[in-house]
Amino acid sequence: MKAIQLWCCVSCEHDWAREFDWTGLADQAVRLENSHRTILRESFVVTSRSATLDPSENRIRDRTAVAGETESIEDLIQEARRAIRLAGLAVATEKGYVSWIRRFGYFRLRRLGSSSLREFDTQGSALYLEYLALERHVSPATQKQALNALVFLARHVHGEKDFQIEFGRATGGSRRPPTVLTRDEVKRILNQLENPWKLLCQLMYGSGLRQSEALKLRVKDIDFGQGTIQIHDAKGGKHRVVPLPAKLESTLQDQLERQRDRHRHDCAAGEGRAHLNESLRRKYPHAGCEWPWQWVFPSATLCPHPRTGEVARYHLHEKSLSRQVTDAVRKAGLSKRATCHTFRHSFATHLLEAGVDIRTVQDLHGHADGSTTMIYLHVMKKPGAGAPSPLDFD
Repeated sequence: MKAIQLWCCVSCEHDWAREFDWTGLADQAVRLENSHRTILRESFVVTSRSATLDPSENRIRDRTAVAGETESIEDLIQEARRAIRLAGLAVATEKGYVSWIRRFGYFRLRRLGSSSLREFDTQGSALYLEYLALERHVSPATQKQALNALVFLARHVHGEKDFQIEFGRATGGSRRPPTVLTRDEVKRILNQLENPWKLLCQLMYGSGLRQSEALKLRVKDIDFGQGTIQIHDAKGGKHRVVPLPAKLESTLQDQLERQRDRHRHDCAAGEGRAHLNESLRRKYPHAGCEWPWQWVFPSATLCPHPRTGEVARYHLHEKSLSRQVTDAVRKAGLSKRATCHTFRHSFATHLLEAGVDIRTVQDLHGHADGSTTMIYLHVMKKPGAGAPSPLDFD
């Protein structure tokens, strides 16, 4: 308290600080008891069954490498990647599973003292999930992600068909409602952006695109005649068609015209290729140089493929777009924590508020389960799909 008083009175030279009742404010500060609900779980720490030592010694053990751990974990990761790709899972799923399997490997070798990772340890899996909840204080959703990764490891890497992981499963109630922007807040954010970032955000809001879907658009996916956008290989490997906002047609055509001029110059210099995955390169050897396969939002620089070494152009980076949106939200003075995905949430909510049926919104979002779309009914200005209040009845 004294430090805050000195900072306000001396460093910042605020007039109000000299007249403020600092003594009265200090007298109001009451030390919370250990049993107070705000700090109870920090005061009375409960460790998992794997914590047989003092907490500080456990932390030292968790950070101390053991002989041969790098080779053991990398071999396990290699087997996991092979199984994941044979199963046709998404790249994001691969990254998540690999991350959890790596952490589980370190936990077994360091905390549990396992000598090998060749066999699946059911009891060790239960202890790890318990450790995440009690010592790492992860949310129920995060614990469930770890469980999914361990179940995949057991079934598809170690070949376990009949097993059961018994642990204290955390429950977190219903799903948290998404953050939704008002139409005015969307405009305030867009006004802080310049193209192509502004156009990307307009597509995410106007067509309900995910961040990755907007960035990965190719020229051939835009159909001005039909007024639609085709989304390929979206989450879960799905394909869908979404509306192209009429207000964005001229801006999008200008964006494509500028990129076509740059593509012509790149082709003249022998560098007019866009990155394609390996199967497409085999099927369409010349597609990377053709205009329909170019990115709508290409990167400003060329980059070599990490494996083949082929120099080509990729799309704008996700982190660059995220930084632009974060800065725009801050400049707009919003108190909400808005991200790129918030535009997609706002798209669905505003359509429902306008009277669009929930089945249509489900199709536009590409949700396999209608219950996922139902969550937007809880954040509408008129909950319950616009049901009136009994007080308004005559």
